[in-house]
Amino acid sequence: MNLHGVWAVFRKEFRENLRDRRTLMSALVFGPLFGPILVAAIVQFGISHAEEQSDENIQVAVTHAERAPNLLAHLRARGVDIEPVTLDETGMRDAVATQTHKIILDIPEDFGTRLQAGEPAPVVLYSDGSRGFDRRGVGRVRALISQYGIEIAQLRFLARGIEPLSVLPISVQEIDVSTPSSRSVLVLNMLSYIVLLAMLFGGLYLAIDATAGERERGSLEMLLTAPVPREHLIYGKIAAAATYMFVSLVLTVIMFAIAISFVGLEQVGITANLGPAAATKMIACCAPLILFGASYLSIISGFAKSYREAQTYLGLVITIPTMPLMFAGILGLQAKTSLMFVPFLSQHLLLTTIVRAEPIVPLHVAISVTSTLVYGVLLMFLAGRLYRREALLG
Repeated sequence: MNLHGVWAVFRKEFRENLRDRRTLMSALVFGPLFGPILVAAIVQFGISHAEEQSDENIQVAVTHAERAPNLLAHLRARGVDIEPVTLDETGMRDAVATQTHKIILDIPEDFGTRLQAGEPAPVVLYSDGSRGFDRRGVGRVRALISQYGIEIAQLRFLARGIEPLSVLPISVQEIDVSTPSSRSVLVLNMLSYIVLLAMLFGGLYLAIDATAGERERGSLEMLLTAPVPREHLIYGKIAAAATYMFVSLVLTVIMFAIAISFVGLEQVGITANLGPAAATKMIACCAPLILFGASYLSIISGFAKSYREAQTYLGLVITIPTMPLMFAGILGLQAKTSLMFVPFLSQHLLLTTIVRAEPIVPLHVAISVTSTLVYGVLLMFLAGRLYRREALLG
């Protein structure tokens, strides 16, 4: 391989894109800066909103409130604001669907009679399960009603001379073995997706310019007449795109560590493992993907006839490699040897392990790094073959 020719192309591409403000801003500012700041702002907003909800009284509309005065007194004493309403079943459903009332408690006509007779006395709770922000309030009201029922049951047993605890032969004691660091995954589940996507965008415009941009400017034909093998030209361009990707990766991880340090995770018992050692491990785990990403984008760009067409293609296909991350979240995938052969997914699982402050299996790292580098070399070789085709000139 003519390394001198590859080095010359690399220097040319690197310097030219360093002068291009659009490339520089998209590669080293927008993704690395705004992605982590946006995630940190969303996490901080979620924590603040949850704290406000825990302190606020819950508004509950109640039909036929006169039928259960003691139950409503129990709810009022525990932070529930009761609003008596007069609605039939259709009206209650419409009121919840239109959010006129978020929670409606319907007291049936025979509630008092059944309670006095010692029979189960059901009440009906209307809510919209599709509205996530209302679930906390609905769960709190349901728990308070259940607590009221348990208190009544205990009083009945005491009245009959029976120890209430004797009717509970089994009690469940839950032990949460999670650590403050492992719980951080619950709020930083977007971290790996943002890091990997920002890394790809770091070399996006340079990869587009490698072939589609040169073809549109009419300089591709002259470039191909240079006294170096054609594939060495694309190798130099891939190396330049990979360098921008690496810089974007480093900046994104550092920015994440800085932005998350300003979020009050400790208020909810969470500690983010994003110190210098963890950040270095994250960069080391993702770095092998750079060759894969730069070669992949260069190949896609080679099929576009113009810069605009390449932007359209790459805007769509750049998300394809990150699709396994979505399945990992849906299926709850855990790090195991067979998944380390899947690029992007293996890096996501390793990043998750680092954020959870759990020990990384050396075999997993070895397989992930080796397989990703092999895929990257194969794609780079494929890009070189593509550059040797006469059809490249369009």
